[in-house]
Amino acid sequence: MATCLPERPSFTTESERMVWRLVREQLPPDAILLANYRVTDRTKDHEADLVVVLPGAGIAVVEVKGRSARHDGRYWYIDRGGRPTRMDPVGQARAAKYALRAYVEGDPRWAGRERVRWGHLVVLPFSPVPDDFALADCPRWMVIDREQLADIVPLIGSALRQLDVPHPGPDTDDTATLEEILAGRPLPMGDLLGEAAERAEQVERLTEQQAVILGAIQLLSRVEVRGGAGSGKTWLAVEQARRLSRRGLRVALMCYSRGLSAYLVRRCATLRRTERPAYVGTFHGLGQQWGASAGSEDDSDFWERRLPSEMAALAAALPPGQRFDAVVVDEAQDFADSWWTPVLASLREEESGGVFVFTDEGQRVFSRFGQVPIPLVPLLLETNLRNTRPIAESFKPLTPVQMRIGPVDGPPVRFVACTTELALETADTEVDRLLEDWRPQDVALLTTGPRHPEQSQRQGHGQDWYWESFWDDAQVFYGHVLGFKGLERRAVVLAVNESGDRDRARERLYVGLSRARDQLVVCGDPEHIRRIGGPQVAARLGLPGSR
Repeated sequence: MATCLPERPSFTTESERMVWRLVREQLPPDAILLANYRVTDRTKDHEADLVVVLPGAGIAVVEVKGRSARHDGRYWYIDRGGRPTRMDPVGQARAAKYALRAYVEGDPRWAGRERVRWGHLVVLPFSPVPDDFALADCPRWMVIDREQLADIVPLIGSALRQLDVPHPGPDTDDTATLEEILAGRPLPMGDLLGEAAERAEQVERLTEQQAVILGAIQLLSRVEVRGGAGSGKTWLAVEQARRLSRRGLRVALMCYSRGLSAYLVRRCATLRRTERPAYVGTFHGLGQQWGASAGSEDDSDFWERRLPSEMAALAAALPPGQRFDAVVVDEAQDFADSWWTPVLASLREEESGGVFVFTDEGQRVFSRFGQVPIPLVPLLLETNLRNTRPIAESFKPLTPVQMRIGPVDGPPVRFVACTTELALETADTEVDRLLEDWRPQDVALLTTGPRHPEQSQRQGHGQDWYWESFWDDAQVFYGHVLGFKGLERRAVVLAVNESGDRDRARERLYVGLSRARDQLVVCGDPEHIRRIGGPQVAARLGLPGSR
């Protein structure tokens, strides 16, 4: 397909949209198509509806007019608001052509090149034009009407070749230079932090627009919101808990992982007192708030089986004042079947109390396979909003649902090939490189296998101290993908340092690839990543030997 600048233009009229689509479909791959291209000279501002660069033929500036365009023998008219208004489509196209030609030929990159053929045309996509139509400044071959649209590109080429000028059409080299010139000479790139801040504002605005679905479900009490990484689930979970609390309901906002829990606590602390949920934290922390026994960090049977069983008994005995009107669960795919018994038992109305869960089956990285044991109305989030397009494209093949990629662009994903054994050492080097442009608080190093020694050392001070360091502006954060679900950093180095094909390796890779908002660096063995991620992920990461 031809190069289109912009790739997805917006149009004020359907006639312009239709002609652009037809031209795009008929153009050869080495052509260029511009839409709504503006150029300013010292006399006025010009706008070309379309600019068509046809190698071997020339450059055509095209003016498109809708069905009410006509000529009365003296003047051109078009209806606006039901009233005829004089216009001059030929003059518009001609003036834009000369202004654009002057701009191109005045660019240093065009210096020394021979002038190429330039022309201008008028397209009337909804009007017939008789064969004997002719104006002094517009012969019939300069007008394309509705009967000729099927051959619009050949007719543009034919019109250019009819110009009796000693200039050729652009060759391949000319076309490449024209593409650079027409794309503009931008300001030097700003600093990465400024660009990231601007992207963050755009993401925040797009995510807030997702809140419309919460308005749509305000009369529903039991809902499951499904969405892939970056679709705004956590933002919506907090917003739903805030809205329910503002209505005077007693709400619990919970999740499984301590890292996400720490984020939820901090986020809710910024809300007004009347909007804060009654409980914010982990599922297991709720049990300890009820007075459940304490367990040791390394006793997995306590956390997975004995504590949830004790919580079920405590929940059944809760007085009405300690029960909840609604529970909101983020990353609910992490919950085991037995955990839902105390969650539902903590509701004032177990049969009708509010249950709102936010899930991503692709991030089911733990061995437990629980399901919410009650009927829920499913809603699907289909667009990735948080990650830049290159990052979102890298993990798109791993998402459990087909995701649309949002409009936020950014740096390409970088892959650094190394052995599994050297993944951590390589990742350390890449962190140092990132710190040339990013601040420590913008960067995280995540692992899929053994933890980084720095993470182990920090966790030796206790989990609370460790997760508090996530907000330390002076430190790079070191973590594991299992504990980083629901969290993010502007720049992430992912060390794929697990050996063999461990269970849930594909899901861990998905989580790791999706944690960076702006810049992602992946370090690992290409064959191992190709084996667990598949050929599509390998190609999108640019692994050696991939197409």
